[in-house]
Parts: sequence; C-alpha cells; structure tokens
Amino acid sequence: MKTFTVEAFLLVLFTFAAYSSQARLQSCNPSGRIRGENPPPGQCNQENDSDCCKAGDYYTTYTCSPPVSGTTKAVLTLNSFQKGGDGGGPSECDGKYHSDETPVVALSTGWYSGGSRCLNNVVINANGRTVIAMVVDECDSTMGCDEDHDYQPPCPNNIVDASKAVWKALGVPEDNWGDLDITWSDA
Repeated sequence: MKTFTVEAFLLVLFTFAAYSSQARLQSCNPSGRIRGENPPPGQCNQENDSDCCKAGDYYTTYTCSPPVSGTTKAVLTLNSFQKGGDGGGPSECDGKYHSDETPVVALSTGWYSGGSRCLNNVVINANGRTVIAMVVDECDSTMGCDEDHDYQPPCPNNIVDASKAVWKALGVPEDNWGDLDITWSDA
C-alpha cells in the first residue's frame, strides 16, 4: 500500500509540474516600453474617448496576447473604422475603410497574429448576447504615439476594438460604450 501512495504522490507531482510548465509557456509578458511625446496640435483624434500620448509617459508594449480558447477573455473597446475616424488609416487587412454600421473589429497584435485572422469572423459574447464580426485590422500592441497610430498609445494585449455596430448588436446602452469585459473565439 505504501508503494501505491508513493506512486500516486509522484503522479500528482509530475502532473502539477507539467501543468505549471505549460501555463508558463502560455504567459504573455511585456516586450518593452515606448516613451510618449505630445502630438502636434489637433493631430490626436479623440473620437470615442481615445487617449492621446503624453510627453514623458511610458507605455507598455506587447508582441503577444493571451492564448485563444473557446471563451477567451478580452476587453471590448470602441473604434471608428471610417475615413477620418479614430482608427487612423485604412484597415490593415484590406486597405479599406469600413462603416461604423458594419460589425468589424481590430485585434491586439498577438491575436491579430500577423494577419492570419484577416477577413475571418470572430464570435463575441457579452451582455447576454452574441455577435459575429469580421477582423479587418490590428490594434497595435507593439507601437504607438506616432502619426501612423494617430498619436494614441499602444493597445494592451487583450483588446477587441469594435465598431459601433458590434456595440449595438450586444445591446449595450450608448452611454456605457467604451470598455466592456467580453469573451470571444474564432467563428
């Protein structure tokens, strides 16, 4: 009986060590920081309450995002993909602008995965509802505070940046648009 107890203990210990090792491999640590500079006057688009970089502030950058599962936790933010909107230039995936009435999203750099999710759909769950949206852009977690990024800080590594159509489909009252805890998955 002692042999069984020792074997059981070793099995539990081995399982725990393997699980801990796997969890460490899936972690996503910051990759660096960038120093903010004040944007030229009138150059930071603050539509949808977007932040502007500030001189002397440091912003964390990431090249990764948490692992994707059937229910990946994320923060939904609001973005305009229209020309002149706070999303900056045309979308990375197709070089086009998209109407605020179209359910489209940008994903943090790690989830964007070099464009591998471009023009594919994702399923977003929140507020007791589900919506399908197409990935059209990257919410850059590696760079920011420059003209290409509309003088906005880098995105955190857990962002699904969504058009107004996504927020409407989720039934979120307009005065609560901005940041919302969600889950998402590939469609």
